[in-house]
Amino acid sequence: MHKTLKRILKPIYYSSALNPFRSAYCSAVFFNRYYRKRVFGIVGTTFRLPRELANFTYDLTPHNLNDLAHVVAIVSRKPVDEIRSYIDEARHDADLNHAIRQAMAKRAEIYDARLISPFGRRLGWYAFARALKPRLIVETGVERGHGALILCAALIRNAAEGSQGHYLGTDIDTNAGWLLTGNYARVGKVLYGDSLESLKQVSGPIDLFINDSDHSAEYEYREYQTISAKLSPRAIILGDNAHTNDRLARFSEENGRYFLFFKEEPERHWYPGAGIGISFAPNEQVPIET
Repeated sequence: MHKTLKRILKPIYYSSALNPFRSAYCSAVFFNRYYRKRVFGIVGTTFRLPRELANFTYDLTPHNLNDLAHVVAIVSRKPVDEIRSYIDEARHDADLNHAIRQAMAKRAEIYDARLISPFGRRLGWYAFARALKPRLIVETGVERGHGALILCAALIRNAAEGSQGHYLGTDIDTNAGWLLTGNYARVGKVLYGDSLESLKQVSGPIDLFINDSDHSAEYEYREYQTISAKLSPRAIILGDNAHTNDRLARFSEENGRYFLFFKEEPERHWYPGAGIGISFAPNEQVPIET
């Protein structure tokens, strides 16, 4: 009886007369499946605690973390298990989590205690810093200092293994970088002022460069041009705005570098995620470690 009823109703359902109603029904289904949680999540973010109105913090999905490990492994030419261990190291670093909670509390800002790690795609920055063992990391656009903090955490780990390194951040806001405190501030500092002018003062060589400053595509491109001659032969560039423009990809093409893009997938958050643009020099002489 059920199959007979379906056969009768199917032609009616697909008739041209019902096109508007069928489209409305499909739209409702698609909205419920793909967007309802996000729309409600936006409302919850803006009206409920903990409240974040910019620079959202979230975990990444397990699947996305695995993808991230593979991308970093390909670029750094390190075993994927090693990269996974670095990502887990940052996610479960008790001192790092305590530092961020303490700094947020001092600023009377709310930290979501449900998060395993609030760093999102910056876990990839950490993994690159641990794998590359950079002598100098430069980040433009520090804001609260999530990137500065986790990168300095990587440098402290590297130093304990015999590889010294230093972090320099740049930001036009003199209040930026307030998360960078305690032991983490001993291996890094923030230069205040226009990033292009600050970058001109950096002598290099830069082993790891992260762009996250002015979101203008042309300004971003000028940053890459400014640091181009300061990059070490093994330098990696990470672009935090590569999901919005092609400037890092263009710079890579013009300078004989490879470009990849990692798309992040936030867990339990309405934000669709940003990503990491990755520019790196081809080096066929360096074997992949196993």
